[in-house]
Amino acid sequence: MLPDGSLLFIANACNNNLAVFDVSQPGDSHSLGFIPVGWYPTSVRVTPDGKYLLVANGKGLISKPNRNGPQPGREPPASVLEYIGGLFQGTLSIIGLPAREKFIAQLGQYTRQAYRCSPLQPDAGVTVKPPPGNPVPARLGDPSPIEYCLYIIKENRTYDQVLGDMAEGNGEPNLCLFPEPVSPNHHALAREFVLLDNFYVDGEVSADGHEWTMGAYATDFVEKTWPMGYGHGGSGKYPYPSEGNFPIAFPAGGYLWDRANEAGISYRSYGEFVNNGAKPGDPATTSLPVLQGHFDPDFHGWDLGYPDVKRAERFIAELRRFEAEGEMPRLQVLRLPNDHTIGTTVGKPTPRAMVADNDLALGMVIEAVSRSRFWPRMAIFVIEDDAQNGPDHVDAHRSMAFVISPYSRGRGVDSTPYSTTSMLRTIELILGLKPMSQFDAAARPMYNAFQTTANLLPYQARPARVDLAERNTRLAWGTGLSGRMDFSKEDAADDLLLNEVVWRSIKGADHPMPPPTRAAFFFSRSQEKDED
Repeated sequence: MLPDGSLLFIANACNNNLAVFDVSQPGDSHSLGFIPVGWYPTSVRVTPDGKYLLVANGKGLISKPNRNGPQPGREPPASVLEYIGGLFQGTLSIIGLPAREKFIAQLGQYTRQAYRCSPLQPDAGVTVKPPPGNPVPARLGDPSPIEYCLYIIKENRTYDQVLGDMAEGNGEPNLCLFPEPVSPNHHALAREFVLLDNFYVDGEVSADGHEWTMGAYATDFVEKTWPMGYGHGGSGKYPYPSEGNFPIAFPAGGYLWDRANEAGISYRSYGEFVNNGAKPGDPATTSLPVLQGHFDPDFHGWDLGYPDVKRAERFIAELRRFEAEGEMPRLQVLRLPNDHTIGTTVGKPTPRAMVADNDLALGMVIEAVSRSRFWPRMAIFVIEDDAQNGPDHVDAHRSMAFVISPYSRGRGVDSTPYSTTSMLRTIELILGLKPMSQFDAAARPMYNAFQTTANLLPYQARPARVDLAERNTRLAWGTGLSGRMDFSKEDAADDLLLNEVVWRSIKGADHPMPPPTRAAFFFSRSQEKDED
């Protein structure tokens, strides 16, 4: 606030601007406009002389690639600087405050700029129009030949780590830890349906990643507490703030299943926001009222000691039951977490074996669905909740994603910039669900990943090409570190050390590190119009 108490400045973190209010007359406060600042402003102060605004931008200015981190073989602080949790150092904006009349005139320009920076439409409509006949509707409530959506959530991989060896896309082979021999189904799905090489997750780590993945938003509580829980070298961690653990973390617009419930759309969760029973054989539970009666109590959720293949088998058994009954939930959320890996803990599956298990499970699910009675009216969306556990030469948020449907565009590459909220917006338009936040409302739907006609050819799962029973021995690099890590719950292990273990176990300790690069991304207004 100004020293004379006439103007109040409020940091709008998620809109990357300041809101300016005239509070000079008690009972008659009103908005004057906005001032664009940096990425995620968390605090604003006026200097004592009233001449400057000081704005702390929590995430800085732009996102960055992270070739050098988190990379094993590089000791802190170099690796910490390019770990996604430490990559965004924040910035300080210093904004001059001229005399009131001049400032009010300048505020008009600032406000226009703030609106130009926002893709949100006044009616919350889609930001781009679909090609004629696209199966994804242009407006909420319009019909679609797709009736069912399966949303598969995996864990923590970048694009380069798994698909960096695909010559068809924008990959960096030197950063590929799990190439085609380890992940044949990921590669086959990208080739047979569509390769998305410009997809970015909206979260930085799992704590905000699962909130973005299911709610198109991470609250102020989540954003400000997860860095304290993900610190490295500390004696303890703050509680995990996500996935239903704290009501204060719930986004005001709810989660995807809240929107489904509101619209009368049937839904079911397999392991997402669901806790395993206290003892083996006990049914799973959930703390969310909206999920009561809408999750599979026999599905085994987060537990890196449990194979993803068995999770796939359980889901397929449910699919067979639905086929026999003639109907299934129109929205299903399936968790396949084992690509997270468990490091080189002695006697546990190697990182290669765990990613291969995850790959085979994904292939099994896709094959089963594509051979079911529901396939002609089906769309499957596959996403990583975040991309924290690996390097990427384009951006630390770039990750794998898949759109698998008879209406997928088929072979080829779609390099349209998409994000987590793009995928959510696409699901919402198909099922007739209202947006959950300004972010999915403003997101670009994944129109270019679809085609107008259906190709009903089923998918053939590829068998594992590495030994799923491969176990870490006492000679594996990092067994001591892995043995001291906590894998009992998500992201409790030190992710920097885990990445070092995973990298060295596969690449070797002396593998050379590529140099870091920097990049920025933008859309011009003319480009938007051309794509329309």
